[in-house]
Amino acid sequence: MKKLKLGLIALVLSSGILNAQEVLRIITWKGYIPIELQKKFEKQTGIKLKITYSNNEEMLAKLRATHGGGFDLAQPSADRILFAAKKYHIYKPLDYSKIKTEHFKPSLLKATKEISGGYAVPYCFGTTGLIINKAKAPEANDWSDLYNPKYKGHIAYRLKRPLLIGVAYSMGYDPFKLYNNPKEYKKMIDKVANKLIETKNLVYGYWTSGDTQKEFVRSGKVWVETGWDGIGWNLHKENKNIDFVAPKSGALGWVDTFAIPRRSKNVEGAYKFINFMLKPENAAVFVNHEKYQSASNGVEKYVDEAIKADWRRTFSKEDLEKVHWYPALPAACEKIEAKALERIKAAASK
Repeated sequence: MKKLKLGLIALVLSSGILNAQEVLRIITWKGYIPIELQKKFEKQTGIKLKITYSNNEEMLAKLRATHGGGFDLAQPSADRILFAAKKYHIYKPLDYSKIKTEHFKPSLLKATKEISGGYAVPYCFGTTGLIINKAKAPEANDWSDLYNPKYKGHIAYRLKRPLLIGVAYSMGYDPFKLYNNPKEYKKMIDKVANKLIETKNLVYGYWTSGDTQKEFVRSGKVWVETGWDGIGWNLHKENKNIDFVAPKSGALGWVDTFAIPRRSKNVEGAYKFINFMLKPENAAVFVNHEKYQSASNGVEKYVDEAIKADWRRTFSKEDLEKVHWYPALPAACEKIEAKALERIKAAASK
């Protein structure tokens, strides 16, 4: 009887392992896994994808709550990983021998490894800047236009940290150089928050997702808003008067990644998915769908010519040199930003 019980326990445990390996739980951004690629991966590997859409703040909260569990693969931004891995122990170091590094742009892979401390590889990158209705605001070209009285009632932005960073650059600061000086960083962020609170009467609304970001501009009520380049280029395809603009004080450059949570139940499946998604012809499906740039080496061969034209139209050599790439975010600075955003939000709701 004892042997029978042990046999049943072993059978149950092995079944649990098998089931875990048949499913890959991913927490990611909306649009990052086109349905075409989901079906292709599932057919090739027999692994079913279970996808949860999220953002940086929610990913961190969910993984902290589960101590690095609940998901097998995550897609946080590169600058949001290292402090979370060190302080909360929610990610595991990557085994780069299991990754087909030849599929990655070498310089981007190297930079992401350094920024993340070896906990991530790059998936895609792009910039945050302005989406402008040039028929209504032809002269708008910098973060300072987010508090320009000329556009009163026609301004929108998302109450997240890129807003603080962008406005700081418009005010003459270099926020990333203050990362190692929390006291001075707080002084700067407080000034930025005060500026946004003082000018809240100029704002039409605050977008909270890619969908609301697009709808604000489509409505014709918003002429100047913060936004991602891919969203702006998609809107330009619909309406030639609307386009993404790199702010004259510099767009913000971001890299989104693949990282494996510490308590992932399907680590091998995670590596398979990373290698699958960075294969050039697969990466191009994502690029052609979302218009963001891919970390895949050789993806350009498969990318639509119209997307290449978007990049050339938006970024001059000078614009590219001005891009401010996010370094790893210190925990102290994130707390300062969070408090400032809460203060702006509270003032905006009055």
